[in-house]
Amino acid sequence: MRRSRSLDRVQSGPKPPAPEGCGDSTSELSAKLTRRLDINEGNAAPRLNRVFNPYTEFKEFSRKQIKDMEAMFKRYDTGRDGFIDLMELKLMMEKLGAPQTHLGLKNMIKEVDEDFDGKLSFREFLLIFRRAAAGELQEESGLMALARLSEINVSTEGVMGAKDFFEAKMQAVSQGSKFEAEIREEKEERKRQEVEKKQRQAAFKQLQSAFCS
Repeated sequence: MRRSRSLDRVQSGPKPPAPEGCGDSTSELSAKLTRRLDINEGNAAPRLNRVFNPYTEFKEFSRKQIKDMEAMFKRYDTGRDGFIDLMELKLMMEKLGAPQTHLGLKNMIKEVDEDFDGKLSFREFLLIFRRAAAGELQEESGLMALARLSEINVSTEGVMGAKDFFEAKMQAVSQGSKFEAEIREEKEERKRQEVEKKQRQAAFKQLQSAFCS
């Protein structure tokens, strides 16, 4: 009986402290387990993942430009988890020749981090270029440096400002209208040629029947 009581005292005693350096990961794991338990018990609703289509949501960019942005995003997503975290963004900015401080990198993410997870999704990455195109980024900001120094050619779409962006869009619409007008003219010309051909054939048959009668 004494042995059992001593074991109870040992088991009910204070838990040993977590190893140094594990505080953040331990608390993060605890938060995840707590949320999972809440979901299982019906006390919290699971987060729903919204279906994201960059081609319909970011219509100001061409398919090629979005493909180029996606290729760049994947190149620096070295963890292959679909996100660019702080260290991956640090590497990106160093490769682009515009290294940032730790605080500067955190501010870059914070400026477009809509879900507050501390990292960039592909949609949030595209928001950088959208805001640059709309002239919403500060000239000396890290995000503006990223947009300008990337190898993605979006200057014609307005990275230098909203004015250039709308002028480029109007020019594209104008060129498209001119192209459609040329197609219509070609179709009308073919129709006229077909009508004239039929008229010549009818006239020839009429002349031929006159000689044969």
